[in-house]
Amino acid sequence: MHANEQLIYKFYEAFAQKDYHTMAECYHEEATFKDEAFDLKGKQIGMMWRMLIERGTDLRMEFSGIQANDSSGKAHWEAWYTFSQTGNQVHNVIDAKFTFKDGKILTHRDSFNFHRWASQSLGIMGKLLGWTGFLHQKVRTTAMAGLENYMARKEL
Repeated sequence: MHANEQLIYKFYEAFAQKDYHTMAECYHEEATFKDEAFDLKGKQIGMMWRMLIERGTDLRMEFSGIQANDSSGKAHWEAWYTFSQTGNQVHNVIDAKFTFKDGKILTHRDSFNFHRWASQSLGIMGKLLGWTGFLHQKVRTTAMAGLENYMARKEL
């Protein structure tokens, strides 16, 4: 198995065990992460995973389809959890793409169907507006504000 494949396995196995410390260690210091809610750099990435794991008390995830070579990799993962803002149950289906540097994750891009996620997590509002740029931007703004607030409390 390629070393970068082993790194992705290590990352997702740590995620399944809710071990955000090990997850953060998998990222290069210059790493970037992007998904439908976040656009992060460096230490923000590890803090996002920590926040999501701490808030997601019923979080369960499974991963598959891990492949990697010297420059890039990919994985498929699914998460089941209660969305804390509404109490709604979510089953999110995510495809991840990676690049690597110095044996660590340099870029991580998670992609999922935002409308599907919004319909589950936000209910009728998500179902009606999940396809709009307005709701997408509102979710991004709220998610980043939540992470910044979380980071400020943890750094005290």
